[in-house]
Amino acid sequence: MAINFVPLDKEKHKDLKVAVSNTFKFAKDTHLAAATIREFAQLAATMPLVFIEDANAKRHHVVAMLGMEQNKNLFLTGDKWQGPHVPMNILRYPFDVRPDGDKLGVYIDENSDLIGEEGEALFTDAGEPTEFLQNRQQFLADLANSEMMTQRFVQQVVDLDLLDPIQIRLTYQSGQQRNVTGMLSINEKKVLELPEEKVTELHKSGFLGAMYAVMMSAGQLNRLVELSNGTDNPIRSMQLSVVKPEEAQAEAPSA
Repeated sequence: MAINFVPLDKEKHKDLKVAVSNTFKFAKDTHLAAATIREFAQLAATMPLVFIEDANAKRHHVVAMLGMEQNKNLFLTGDKWQGPHVPMNILRYPFDVRPDGDKLGVYIDENSDLIGEEGEALFTDAGEPTEFLQNRQQFLADLANSEMMTQRFVQQVVDLDLLDPIQIRLTYQSGQQRNVTGMLSINEKKVLELPEEKVTELHKSGFLGAMYAVMMSAGQLNRLVELSNGTDNPIRSMQLSVVKPEEAQAEAPSA
């Protein structure tokens, strides 16, 4: 069923209820999830964080890699999440926060399987947000603030020319080989060569720690290889390398 996010309306949605569970069936086809700077440290201990570029919008984004192939989330076995941390952009569902006129508004996916006659009510009989909805609104506000700070972080990384394209060479148990490209990561050598005053500025803003969280997260690629053992196409080995932009091949992950 197609996703259909609409502005949350206390009249139109007064009788809606949202099921609360620890299952994430809706994310089974999600192999990349937007990551925000507030959660970099936690996510970096569980999954790889990489940059991708939206060529049309000419913008870069930080995403958490949940799988090596499109539409395959290795962190899901059935409905159960295989790891201690879940990206905020998955936890927010079936809600979202989006521009609504000159401010941000709460949206809801009317077609979500989490919406039905059972679960947590969104509005009281008086039309006021329930405690459940208030908590979700606060979560969405925190997410929106973190996303804005992430945009500033990404712009700083891009302006300082710290990114290099990377490629993952996969060999499967079947003998099949493929390259995963279209990703970028921070070049630590470039970071170390930054002027001392810029490093101090990045440290005070929290951006330096965020950069190292992203760089250290590359070690979690081994976690994806491990999780692939539970699939019908296990990965036997993996090799990460930096490539020149003109050498990057066409098989790129997409958000």
